[in-house]
Amino acid sequence: MHMSDLRFRRLVDEALALVPAEFRPYLAGVPVVIEDWAPDALLDDLGVPEDETLYGLYSGRALTEGRAESGELPPRITIYRGPLLEDCRDEDELRDEIATTVIHEIAHHFGISEERLEELGWG
Repeated sequence: MHMSDLRFRRLVDEALALVPAEFRPYLAGVPVVIEDWAPDALLDDLGVPEDETLYGLYSGRALTEGRAESGELPPRITIYRGPLLEDCRDEDELRDEIATTVIHEIAHHFGISEERLEELGWG
């Protein structure tokens, strides 16, 4: 599937708009960046099998872990455009997958583990 960078960004922004207003202040200062693909070294570090990839990644200290310590990088959410475009058949499927990915990564910011997300159906 092909899509302009601007249209893809708009779909990410639509997903961010799904976050309830009461949670948005806790996301202030957490950039949501779009990159084409996760670097191979990152996939290796995370133990992602060769036949799989990442749609998104939360990096940084979760809110439940307390304040960041000096020298730590601030939290950040990265959405990987390439695998999303490659795996989705049409814009509706892409919109749904982006929304799921964005909410999934935001959940990590709030300290929700991968295991708990899977239990909740967001894995």
